[in-house]
Amino acid sequence: MKRVIIGTAGHIDHGKTTLVKALTGIDTDRLKEEKERGITIDLGFAHLVLPSGTLAGIVDVPGHERFIRNMVAGASGIDLVILVVAADEGVMPQTREHIEICELLGIKDGIVVLTKVDLVEKDWLDLIKEDLKEFLKNTFLKEAPILEFSAVTGQGKEAIIKALDEKALKVSAKVEDQPFRLPVDGVFTVKGFGTVARGTAISGKVYLNQNLVVYPKNLTTKVRNIQVHGKNVEVAYAGMRTALNLQGIEKEDIERGDVLAEPEVLKPSQWIDVKLVSLKSIKPPIKNFENLLFYIGTKETVAKVFLLGKNQLNPGEEDVAQLFVQVPIVAWRGDRFILRRASTNQTVGGGEVLNPVAYRRKRTKPWERKEVEYLAQASEKELIQFWIEKKGFLGISKKDLQITVSLFGERFEKLLKDLSNNLIEIKDGEKVFYFSKKAEEDLKAEIITGLKNFHMNNPFSPGLTKELLKTRISSFVSEGFYQYVLESLIQQGILGKNKEIIFLTEFKHLNSEEKEKLKKELEEKFLSEGYTPRDFETILLDFKENYKAAKELAQALLKEGVLVKLTDKLVFHAKILEEWENLVRTAFQKKKELELADFKNLTPTQVSRKFLIPLVEYLDKKKVTLRVGDKRILRKT
Repeated sequence: MKRVIIGTAGHIDHGKTTLVKALTGIDTDRLKEEKERGITIDLGFAHLVLPSGTLAGIVDVPGHERFIRNMVAGASGIDLVILVVAADEGVMPQTREHIEICELLGIKDGIVVLTKVDLVEKDWLDLIKEDLKEFLKNTFLKEAPILEFSAVTGQGKEAIIKALDEKALKVSAKVEDQPFRLPVDGVFTVKGFGTVARGTAISGKVYLNQNLVVYPKNLTTKVRNIQVHGKNVEVAYAGMRTALNLQGIEKEDIERGDVLAEPEVLKPSQWIDVKLVSLKSIKPPIKNFENLLFYIGTKETVAKVFLLGKNQLNPGEEDVAQLFVQVPIVAWRGDRFILRRASTNQTVGGGEVLNPVAYRRKRTKPWERKEVEYLAQASEKELIQFWIEKKGFLGISKKDLQITVSLFGERFEKLLKDLSNNLIEIKDGEKVFYFSKKAEEDLKAEIITGLKNFHMNNPFSPGLTKELLKTRISSFVSEGFYQYVLESLIQQGILGKNKEIIFLTEFKHLNSEEKEKLKKELEEKFLSEGYTPRDFETILLDFKENYKAAKELAQALLKEGVLVKLTDKLVFHAKILEEWENLVRTAFQKKKELELADFKNLTPTQVSRKFLIPLVEYLDKKKVTLRVGDKRILRKT
């Protein structure tokens, strides 16, 4: 049996409840206050089997401006709307506001019913019809039939039922292959049964004894009994007005605004990315950082508006934005919401959820806006790819991915299969994580670069353990993904592994024989430089491809004292300095005092001050000589 939800809309006292009673035989004014005051305060519910066999649940919403909160709760999940306009009054303030709310909530079709036609003359009725057509010409009801109805005579009842049936046949079937969700719009206790929560099931199906979660409180419960339109059933489907008798939940544990859904399909959040639309009639415009009343599903709370790149949203404008909700809420991508201004009791806008579990975005970062703009137009497949790539080396769990894109079951699995060539699936215990091929290539590049740098700087080391290698690349890497990429590089022959040591196969570290040979060449090189060595780095560059190894060995020779650093750039072989000291001691046997010119004449070839002064000061530091004025004497030994 096909199922649709039909909602009423219209100004107070235009006959919505009377019309519903005439169509269904059910009086939806059930509260004592409603009976006494003659107006609908809370949501009323009725049902009707249309001629085609379609089961229509009818939500009678209140029309008075003070009860807009309940009207929004009722409009959530509606497929078709009956706009009710009294023939004796025509279009009124709540008529306009209800139409605006229905448009913001994404309702696409319905019919218009002129009630109380028995109270007016034909000429007046024709005039009201023309006014209605003018009012509706820029709304989703511009093609809707305008039908006459009289509660007194019953005129128009059959035509209304026929029109609803024709519209209902065109309504797309509710999504049943996705998890069950029911925004709660009422909670009560039934003696002998316990807590009952009711609402309109907006996706999936629910069975007797099924486990559900009360979100955002994350309370687990079990379904003891299911009623649809007052009848016990074993299963309820999306599109049905449903009452669920809940086990292990007190009436105080659940409230209007909560959502009953399957485990692990929703995640509470205070930040949501949205597409925002402002009404054409609003004054003043929606301001950045403005606090507004926020309605989603059956939830009412306060949200602060964060416009991404603008200071205000002018009447009739549409843009991407963020909302920070006063309390954590749960939503799916595609859910609709309404924004109202408490100070003026005015609906100012609404929109659609793009990302139900967002984070604070900065207006100063242009890519944040571009990202939300992309979320607004991306296909489901593109969204899955996007979120997996965005998570990079950390990856995203299957559950978090499903919640973020609001897709589950066969539909989700099919899209994953379509993307299989671009994705990597890694299991970690009972959890499954997804990574992009791009992340794999990026991590491979980082591992290879990290090892290459290590080998260049440590030519005598065989490699690194995987733990030490990980510290040289991004710290934000999933362990499972890191291990997967390492093994892939080893299988490709790019990396090698010797026990716990990982190395680049293209790298060949020097063995002990090669090391000794290079060490000997280094010593000979510095010996050959004599008393006028080139800069330390310049000498090492002579070793070309063995530069790093030569540098490492040179540092070792400095520690051993084979080489001696006199300045940052000048390094002498110890034998040259030893020879220099002997020359100086011999000179002091002939003269008790030596001037700088005397030192200069001691070397085989006279050296410049660049080398002479460091050589002379070297002997001072070694306490071979002592400077007295401009001369030096030999220290007593």
